[in-house]
Amino acid sequence: MNNIPKIDTAPLIAELWQISVMVNDLGEEEILESSSEELHSIFIRLDELAALNVDEKSTDAILKSPDFNYLMDAISRFRFLYNLKLEIEKAKSLLESSNPWKTLRNFTFYPNYLQLARTEYTDSGLEPNDCVLFLGSGPLPLSLIVLCSEYGLSGIGIEQDGKRASLSREVIARLGLSESIKIIEGNHFILPLKISCDLYMVAAQAEPKKEVFEHLAKVIPEGSKVSYRLYEKGLRRVLDGSSLFELPSGFEECLRVQPEPPVNNTVVFLKKR
Repeated sequence: MNNIPKIDTAPLIAELWQISVMVNDLGEEEILESSSEELHSIFIRLDELAALNVDEKSTDAILKSPDFNYLMDAISRFRFLYNLKLEIEKAKSLLESSNPWKTLRNFTFYPNYLQLARTEYTDSGLEPNDCVLFLGSGPLPLSLIVLCSEYGLSGIGIEQDGKRASLSREVIARLGLSESIKIIEGNHFILPLKISCDLYMVAAQAEPKKEVFEHLAKVIPEGSKVSYRLYEKGLRRVLDGSSLFELPSGFEECLRVQPEPPVNNTVVFLKKR
């Protein structure tokens, strides 16, 4: 950390404010349906900023800047919705493909998911035929797809948006995985399910984190294994608010696996007390 050069945070904060003003008043459908090059450029610029290797002192200065929460709310919302837009587009391209598995494996971030799945399978002690439940599975449930196809698991995805849940079922059917992966429309409040799960996974985008984990602490069986992903590196930690939440007392942390390229996510493993 001491070898990371200090940066001038003032222009960085000014740029983040400028971006937040540009995206703050955009409606959800306006972002999801957008073909705007300007919005795409903003999204790419935020990805570039997230990748900056920022020292701890500079990070703290940004976190303590005036109205930081307001600033981050606008940027986090935009990044979430634009990421969702891209995920929906990828899901639809897979459905239209004559070779859906080839299309899937050609996605830019597919190697990231392979590595994350290997971490989650190995370090949680899963075995073939075990069941994983994924909260916030989205329109393209890549985590479940990789875990179930590579390691012989069964999976349950929970997605709160009906259209996205339906799209993900189509994707799963197109890949021939309908027997191993089931998608349920709902959120964390539909837990517990009657089926026994060997690992509860919480998506990086599943929000609000505090509420999700407080509910899990109340309803899942004692000794249950839970994993979640967060960003701890550089400015990515600042731009991803979920890395700042406090874990409820109902869990103990068992293991924290730091990312190795191409992965940016730290994977945290918990056990219900």
